[in-house]
Formats: sequence, C-alpha cells, structure tokens
Amino acid sequence: MDTHWLRRLLLVAMLGAIAACATPPTPVSEIPDNGAETTAAGETEPTTATAATATQIVALTALTADIIHTLDDDTLVGIPGSRILREDDRFADLATVSEGRTEPDLEKIVALQPDLVIGAKGFHDKTLERLQAMDIETLTAEVNSWASLKRLTQDLAQRIGRDPQPLLARYDACLAQAPATAPTALVLVSRQPLLSPNQDSWAGDFLAQFNIANVTADYQGESPFEGYITLSAETVLAANPEALLIVETGDNLLEQLQGDAFWSQLKATQTDAVYRFDYFGLVNPGSIASIEATCRKLSQL
Repeated sequence: MDTHWLRRLLLVAMLGAIAACATPPTPVSEIPDNGAETTAAGETEPTTATAATATQIVALTALTADIIHTLDDDTLVGIPGSRILREDDRFADLATVSEGRTEPDLEKIVALQPDLVIGAKGFHDKTLERLQAMDIETLTAEVNSWASLKRLTQDLAQRIGRDPQPLLARYDACLAQAPATAPTALVLVSRQPLLSPNQDSWAGDFLAQFNIANVTADYQGESPFEGYITLSAETVLAANPEALLIVETGDNLLEQLQGDAFWSQLKATQTDAVYRFDYFGLVNPGSIASIEATCRKLSQL
C-alpha cells in the first residue's frame, strides 16, 4: 500500500476518535459543498471540470452496486451487506463494507483504495462527508422515480466509460408492460401506523408509470418517511380501492391487516383483489431484477 493511502487510513482512525466525542453533526443542508456530490437525483457536480474515469468503485446501496456491475463487471470493489446481493453469485467475491442499517466501515472502504464511493442521500451523508475530507470522490444517489433511475444510470455509465443504452433498453422493456387501463389501488407498507406512498415516492411513480390510479397519490400529511403518508381506517374505507397492494417485509403484514375490523368492508377484499408485493422492487428499488419482477406483477393486476 502506498503512503498516500496509508495517510488516509490514519485519517480514518483520527476521524473515528473525533466522531466518538463530537456533538451531533450539523444537518447536511447546512454544510457547504466541499467535494463531488449529487445536488439532484442522478446529477453530480465533480470538483474538476471533467471527472476522471472511475476504475475502483465502492457502492453503499444494492441498486447502485447492481447498476455498476451490470455496466462493467470489473469496476466494483466494495458492496453493502444486502440480502439481494448475498443471493446473487455475481457479488460473492466482493468486499462487504457495511451490514444492515449500520454506518459503513470507513477503514474497510479506504483500504479498498476507491476512486469513487456511491451512497444514498440522507442515509450515507455522514460517511460521504468524511470520505470527501480525505479527497475521495463521492456521489450521493436518490432514486424516487423512473426518471431519476435513468439519470443515475446514465451518470454512472459516463463515470466508468460504458454505454448505458443496453440497460436503459431493459428499463424501457419493463415499462412497456404497462396496461392501457388498470384498477384504482392502495399500497400499504405497514399497519401501525397505516402507511401508503403518495406521488413523491418511487412506489408512487411506479404505479403512475403503469397507469394504476394510486388513491393516495395526492395526499399530503405528517409522516416519518418522505413520500409516504399516514392513513386512518376511516380514510382507507372512504378511498375503497379496487385493488390492495400489500408490501411484505417479513412481518406477515397481510395477516395482521386481516384481523382489523375495516378490512372485510373493503371492495378489494370482497373481490379477492389483494396482492402481496416484495419490499424490494416496489418500495425500495433494490436491484434491476427486483424492479423487473415488480413490472411483471403490476402488469397482471
């Protein structure tokens, strides 16, 4: 390992010690730009006029890891600990730099000597700021619509000098499965509270692309998650959608909802128009394969 990267590893140790006794960090919106970072979904501002081609990338999200590996299977050197990636043999020999929702391991990242690290807006901000302080280029990704997914893919392809068109063609083929007409629908992702996506979310945009009338598309209100709103049982009954899309995350949400008094009064339950969806694909894009699986399932409503 050369002295340049050794100095970076020493800096990681110093930053870790400082972070352990520091006051809460300043919100990201109040921190001035000091490196290459995304200012909008899929759009970046490099520190130089033309960003150098990246050859060693650490991706902190499953989706960006999948996009990079699909574009070029020799560029990715580090990945997050994700169920989707663990189940995919293509990623078996790559270093894992994070697990679950814990903060990524800075020392592991720096040891991989990356020339680009990609993270998720809001979740990896602190990690990316620390890497920028070590002059490691970063990119902050936010995918909350199909348009932002396409922009991100084009940007990543440009950064590694690859053609995005084959992957963009897969996206177009996915969207081509959208029916001309579709039922009104309500997506439920949790029970306490009842959460549903509006139009400002990946799930909301996905439904719109498939001509599915999301009954909560225009709803606004207080919610712990951006792009999602909290519903009451009375609101669900008033909306009375033709189809119910239940997002499973391993806690048997559908069985829980079936025990609620309002459930049997809904049109969708009475006509057996209740569909289970995986969290990856509909709520969290997850991977290209999970997005394509969701396209197929939505086309069958």
